[in-house]
Amino acid sequence: MKLVPLGDRVVLKQLVAEETTKSGIVLPGQNKEKPQQAEVVAVGPGGMVDGKEVKMEVKVGDKVIYSKYSGTDVKLDDVEYIVVKQSDIVAVIED
Repeated sequence: MKLVPLGDRVVLKQLVAEETTKSGIVLPGQNKEKPQQAEVVAVGPGGMVDGKEVKMEVKVGDKVIYSKYSGTDVKLDDVEYIVVKQSDIVAVIED
């Protein structure tokens, strides 16, 4: 199965939060608040949304930062996704 977003929706897969200490020990991010960084896995077609033309600015594979309390959590095939409106994405992370 796969998620196909409608309108201006974007499907995100949250990036794993790990922290490394100065001495090189990797600490898993389980006890911390979830980071708002994710990878785009599917993008809706855009088009007319609420009477306005919406052009999709993100593409599959982009790493993004999204608003803290936005989106809908979805679990599909034991993988957790977040479905958000494109307007809830605040930045694209460029390497």
